[in-house]
Amino acid sequence: MSVQVVVRAPGAHRLEPHTPRTPGPGEALVAVHAVGVCGSDRELYRGNRPPEYVRYPVVPGHEWSGTVREVGAGVPAELVGRKVAGEGFRNCQVCARCHAGDTTLCEAGYDETGFTRPGAMAPTLTLPARLLHPLPDDADLTAAALLEPAACVAAAALLADVRPGERVAVVGTGTLGMLAVRFLAAVSPAGLLVVGLDREREQLAEEFGATDFAVSGSELPGGHDVVIEAAGSAEAVRTAAALLRRGGRLVLTGIPAPGAVGLDPADLVVRRLEVRTVFGAPAAAWAHAVRLFGAGLLDPLPLVTHRLPLTEFARAVGTTGPGKVLLLP
Repeated sequence: MSVQVVVRAPGAHRLEPHTPRTPGPGEALVAVHAVGVCGSDRELYRGNRPPEYVRYPVVPGHEWSGTVREVGAGVPAELVGRKVAGEGFRNCQVCARCHAGDTTLCEAGYDETGFTRPGAMAPTLTLPARLLHPLPDDADLTAAALLEPAACVAAAALLADVRPGERVAVVGTGTLGMLAVRFLAAVSPAGLLVVGLDREREQLAEEFGATDFAVSGSELPGGHDVVIEAAGSAEAVRTAAALLRRGGRLVLTGIPAPGAVGLDPADLVVRRLEVRTVFGAPAAAWAHAVRLFGAGLLDPLPLVTHRLPLTEFARAVGTTGPGKVLLLP
């Protein structure tokens, strides 16, 4: 019997029988290959995700890869058999923000696979085909399960608008931080500093393209043109801002705890810092990530540290550390 993970309420989950849902018009049914576990999944399970961003009971899983098995009316039949990854945000496509390309800011309200809609911690997932991104035939589907966080980082990279020869830095050495290193390295910066809490991932950062590594709390060099913050804490945000030159560009990808004390407005004004933020990944960022992945310029597989069967969901959400946990249906 095939099963799916259902989080009934904070701290309470069950393995329940799974029945594939036949795709309706405009939809596709995907056989899930692998699904990633991230911090927001742990928040969902523990109950500390903001209530407006979750709807219990729910099948989690917004980072995934798979193969299209069936399509509904209006969807090209050629999609069947294709390897795919897919966007999570269910945007309306008609509001002003969607028309501007800011699909994660859809004015119809927040709606996302794995949080308010059934996710990929199941053998199959049925969703709008317009959210799918076809992958090369020889794509590694295990690596492709990390394309969702890669797309979020791609959004940050596009906002950062790094030019070749600029000095850049990344604060944070988790999945987002390491992916940010890879995206920035692809732009040929003059220097790429990574700042972590310890040196556990120094070698991996260098393999991904970093030219220097430092531990937060030590004396850090300033003068960077662009810094991407990927740690999700107020302290990391302050560290990232301190690394910038006057007029530098800061992109925040993490979400600190509500009410956290962060940047000094006077410092922002006097140093004329540009601050940009990322919340999810719009279609353009997804396309950028998939393009780099397909070209062989982005291989997130070294970030995977655990591969567990879907039935070990509790162990997966309890696993700590900077590595990525994948569940395999």
